[in-house]
Amino acid sequence: MSGREGRREGPAGQPGPPVDPWMTADHPHLVYGPPPQFFQPVILPQQEPWPGAEGPSGGGSTVLRGMLLLAAVAGVVIIVFGLVLILRSPEEYESPARSALKVQALAPTVGPGGAAPLSQADPTAPPPRPADPAAAPMQPSTPKRLIIPRLGVNAPVESVGTDKSGAIETPSINDSNLVGWYRGGPTAGEAGPAVMLGHKDTVTRAAVFTRLHEIRNGDKIEVVRLDGTTAIFTVGGVEQANKQTFPTDRVYGPRDDAELRLITCGGSYNQTTGHYVDNIIVYALMTGTRPAVGKP
Repeated sequence: MSGREGRREGPAGQPGPPVDPWMTADHPHLVYGPPPQFFQPVILPQQEPWPGAEGPSGGGSTVLRGMLLLAAVAGVVIIVFGLVLILRSPEEYESPARSALKVQALAPTVGPGGAAPLSQADPTAPPPRPADPAAAPMQPSTPKRLIIPRLGVNAPVESVGTDKSGAIETPSINDSNLVGWYRGGPTAGEAGPAVMLGHKDTVTRAAVFTRLHEIRNGDKIEVVRLDGTTAIFTVGGVEQANKQTFPTDRVYGPRDDAELRLITCGGSYNQTTGHYVDNIIVYALMTGTRPAVGKP
């Protein structure tokens, strides 16, 4: 998520939580009419042969067959010639749509983070989990602070909702060290995926999640809660997802354990649209708790 994007796209540009897909502007009600009726065959009366098509000597019929054969041979020659041209220079005859699909081809796995390249997982893949066992979920409590030791992040958390389009609102751009927690979902430490978002940068400087892509599997994330407890999460995987194919179910789908999602912008910056093209998504599992130190 970039401050340069403001509120035009919503937080990190990713879709909001799952809603009834048939009740949104992007998915209008589909109206299915009756199945198409097949055309009934029309039987034409027997026609008289063309004048000269056949005669006592059959000469007209022979000429006609010769012309049809010549046309068929010419058609085959044209097709073969066209195939030769395409095989010799395939890039000149490839459609733009096909090229676009190749560019957007995605790798099948979620990366480990750190220096390793990130990729987007298959749409049906479950959220990655660390090797550490899950801790028992706690009762709901508002998150107040997010701490990521590896990245030097120690940031206050504010709650955010959704805008008119259904996308999660961005945290205030006036504080580059501010994290937004989506209050329509679980709280951190509660069963289910708690979702938190932060800007990658602002117009003038780096922001709270500028180094989020550097996090590694096994890293710890702490969330200080209003009830005086700290939920400790262990990173299981990091994903770089195209905003056009955002993994909605993997991020927001219901889970039995207490899980955490951290989201920001990533990938290249499109100067024309003013948006980053991808999202960086961190998946973490709550593996422990402890009393909070000091005031949240």
